[in-house]
Amino acid sequence: MLIPLPDALALALFIAAWLAYEHVLKALGRGRGHINTDMTVIRTAWMRGMAHRENRFMDGQLMGHALNSASFFASSNLILIAAVAGVVFGGPQTWKAIQGLALLDTASRLMFEIKMTLVLVCLARGLLDFIWAIRQMNYCLAAIGAAPELSAPKAMLDAWGEASARLLNPALSAFNAGVRGYYFALAAAAWLLGPVAMAAATVGAVALLVWRQRRSPAAGAVGTLRALLEERDV
Repeated sequence: MLIPLPDALALALFIAAWLAYEHVLKALGRGRGHINTDMTVIRTAWMRGMAHRENRFMDGQLMGHALNSASFFASSNLILIAAVAGVVFGGPQTWKAIQGLALLDTASRLMFEIKMTLVLVCLARGLLDFIWAIRQMNYCLAAIGAAPELSAPKAMLDAWGEASARLLNPALSAFNAGVRGYYFALAAAAWLLGPVAMAAATVGAVALLVWRQRRSPAAGAVGTLRALLEERDV
């Protein structure tokens, strides 16, 4: 077999978790107590408030901070991609150096390259998410800068805030997806230690992500903020 059965099973588990996680996340996010859904409500309230503020300098500063964070992660991701690609395409010399590491499961050069390619794919997917997040954040910055004066009709200001939120929320969702890519890249890298390590790392990564979304102190605080916003708007 090209890939031994234990490795194939671990790879199938990883791919299933990677592809299904976002769908499960959306299903979990239909109710309360989910940090992504709650943050969508909070960010929408932010953009509504922005549209009705006279001084929007603070909003632009906050968006600039988010944009800088996404740019930093994208740059770091690109460096990691270059490093992993260098290992994948390093040829026989890299393979000989790797064989000297006792902890790694280096059954064959082909398997090693397949494992490193999986890490590379995870990082590349994350980079694409960060790039898309940066583009959408730039669109949102333009929306903040072009927001109408307070003398405009209230209906127009409300519509502007809603439209701006429809730019901001997908942008930060893409940013979050890029960050999640690191979790799966680490799980893929655990394959270098063997199929059992990869399976354990995959399950651990998903469990950690779900806990942080649903049960972490940050999720509880964000849920409280959403409840306060909704109470205010009643």
